[in-house]
Amino acid sequence: MPIISSTLLLTLLMTVGLLFFVRASVKERLETQAWQVNQSELDCAAAVEAHFLSRAYQVVGVDPQENRVTLRGFVAPSRFMAVFLSLLAGCGCLCLALMLTTLWPPLGPFTPLLVLGAPLAGWFYWQRAGRYEEVLVRFEAPHQDQCRLVVTGHRDELAVLGATLGGATSD
Repeated sequence: MPIISSTLLLTLLMTVGLLFFVRASVKERLETQAWQVNQSELDCAAAVEAHFLSRAYQVVGVDPQENRVTLRGFVAPSRFMAVFLSLLAGCGCLCLALMLTTLWPPLGPFTPLLVLGAPLAGWFYWQRAGRYEEVLVRFEAPHQDQCRLVVTGHRDELAVLGATLGGATSD
């Protein structure tokens, strides 16, 4: 009996972890990052605008006093992630079903039906992951031929922007 109870405890912990993982898949991950770009402020602004426009963002606000631009774009959910979460949920539901069948044999024929709830994880992700996100870009010109760029947005967008900027150094 101690083996079954410890396995049940681990299965329940795994189920809780799976629920938190599914919930975290739709969490916003905003970060602020700064780069030093070896271009004039005007060239830097044009490059950043071209980058975000190519990624389906649109300019929704410009504040010339603070040299700040606000861009907005729709972040689509990932099909791979929806399927992956459904498969993980299916494995978790199957493990829970096996534990319940072991503990309460009369439930045996009904516990595999838990697996039918697995697509709910993918549906939850699909409903919540697709959303509009804003990126705030602030330009600072410490020198004539350099631009300091401070961007607040989703961490994946910041990673792509950093790769696009190439020779820029991150602060």
